[in-house]
Amino acid sequence: MGSLVVVGVDGSSSSHAAVVQAAREAQRRRAELRVVHAFSWPVGPMYAPLDPSPLNSLAHDAAQDARSVAPEVEVGEAVMIGGAVSVLVAESRAADLVVVGRRGIGGFVGMLLGSTAVSLAAHSHCPVLVVREEQAGAGPVVLAVDGSPEGEGAVEFAFAEAALRGTGLHVVHAWLPDHAPAGTGVESAERLPAQAVAGHGERYPDVTVGQEVLSGETREVLIEASRNAQLMVVGARGRGGFSGMLLGSVSQALLHHAHCPVAVVRGKA
Repeated sequence: MGSLVVVGVDGSSSSHAAVVQAAREAQRRRAELRVVHAFSWPVGPMYAPLDPSPLNSLAHDAAQDARSVAPEVEVGEAVMIGGAVSVLVAESRAADLVVVGRRGIGGFVGMLLGSTAVSLAAHSHCPVLVVREEQAGAGPVVLAVDGSPEGEGAVEFAFAEAALRGTGLHVVHAWLPDHAPAGTGVESAERLPAQAVAGHGERYPDVTVGQEVLSGETREVLIEASRNAQLMVVGARGRGGFSGMLLGSVSQALLHHAHCPVAVVRGKA
C-alpha cells in the first residue's frame, strides 16, 4: 500500500498553513494527500436540515490549495460527520502522518491549540505534525530524547524526516543536576543522546547528527532549542510524567509554545 498523509482542515488561517505543510510532506514522501473536514451534525426537531455545500466547498478549496503547492501529488478530499478527534484518529489508522494547524476556529484546533491537537497526538495511530502559521526556519530537525523506550519511534521518525528534508539532525537532552538520580553525573547525561540514536546513522548515512546536553528545566530548554529549528520531534510520553497521562507535559508544552512545527510520535503499545 502506498504512503498517505492526512490533513485536517477547518477554514482557518492555521488550517491553511497545515494544508501547505501537508502538501510538502506528501511531496517529500511521494505520498497521496487526503484533505479531511469533520463536523458534528445537529439533530432534533429544532434544527433545520444542514446544507452541506459550504462544507464541501471548504474541503474542495483546501484540496485546490494543496494542488497548487504540490501539483504532482494526488489529492483527495472528504467531509466527515463526527468529532474532529475521533475522525482524525480513525483516519490515522491508514496514514503515515496526520497534519493539523496549531490554532483554529473551533473545528480541528480550537481553544489556543487546545484539546483537539493534544488528544489527537495522544491517540493517533501515526505521527502527528502540528503546524504554526508562521513560516518555519531553515535550521535542522531537532530531536528531544530522554532515554525512555517510548522515544524509539520518535528517533526513527526524526532521522527519516531529516533525510527527506535534506537537513541535519540535532539531538537534545535536557539535564537538571538537582533532579538527577543519586550517583549519576553529567557523564551519564552526555552518553544518553549517543545511546538514543545508536544504530540509526547507518541507515541514514547522509544525515549529519549533532548532539547536545543542556542544563535546565526540560520544557524551557526544548522550547528554546526550537527557535532555530525547522521541525521539533518528540515522543508522546517520556520519563517523569504521571503514568496515566497519554501525552506527557513536555510534549504538551511544546505543542503550545515551540517556535517551529512539532511532530509527536507515539511509542508502540
